[in-house]
Amino acid sequence: MDIVLYEPEIPQNTGNIGRLCVCSGSRLHIVGKPGFSLDESAVKRAGLDYWHRLDLTLHKDWESFLDFADASIARQTGGVDDQAKRDSAVVLLYTRFAKHLYSAHPYAKGDFLVFGRETSGLPEEIRESIAKRKAEHLLRIPVSEECRSLNLSNTVALVLYEALRQQGFPGLVQEFAE
Repeated sequence: MDIVLYEPEIPQNTGNIGRLCVCSGSRLHIVGKPGFSLDESAVKRAGLDYWHRLDLTLHKDWESFLDFADASIARQTGGVDDQAKRDSAVVLLYTRFAKHLYSAHPYAKGDFLVFGRETSGLPEEIRESIAKRKAEHLLRIPVSEECRSLNLSNTVALVLYEALRQQGFPGLVQEFAE
């Protein structure tokens, strides 16, 4: 799976997510400029001794990320023309403005799971760009009326492990070894 953070703001969250990616065999993408240096000790402390193993890709902006995602998906599917690639890309956004539940979506290998900033989520223009491609690719996690959102690293873990569960936890140790 590919985890995508759009302009993350809190180094501890990014460190936790980096560790999660290593432990789950996932890749981490950071889109735009994070609100901190990736060399900060807080990122590495949260990522513990896993940070050096992290498969990390940085994208300067949303468009360069979409180009990367589309090319990656085209390679997996054998290639199609540019417009068809863009229309069929499996880029999933998690937002409180979505109508579809994250748990009802059928996840597949190669999906890009996109999460927004801790304080403001994903910009409206990004949500609209994906909604135009396929509205079902905007997903939400139910929360109580008293809660606006969950912590970013908790949200990523919850979604990632649902996606991996649906696929049978590929590549992960499932049996307790004595």
